Amino acid sequence: MKAFIIEGYGKGSVGRVADLPEPVVHEDDVLIQVHAAGVNALDAEISNGEFKRILPYALPLMLGNDVPRRSLRVLKPGGRRARWW
Repeated sequence: MKAFIIEGYGKGSVGRVADLPEPVVHEDDVLIQVHAAGVNALDAEISNGEFKRILPYALPLMLGNDVPRRSLRVLKPGGRRARWW
């Protein structure tokens, strides 16, 4: 899958498009297919390191969580859990 990631913090262009392996999906997860992703002002602040003291993200970090999507695999019937990636 393609993803927009940062591998470090800094002003300007620290992000790049990368090919990542498809995530492992467990029975209580949801797998979605993303057609496009917007990198918004919050993503820019995260990539600049504005929140690294209070939100210690593991790098590399995938940005662009505002997405139109289609569910490919859904929770088991009655399941109520989902994972934020």
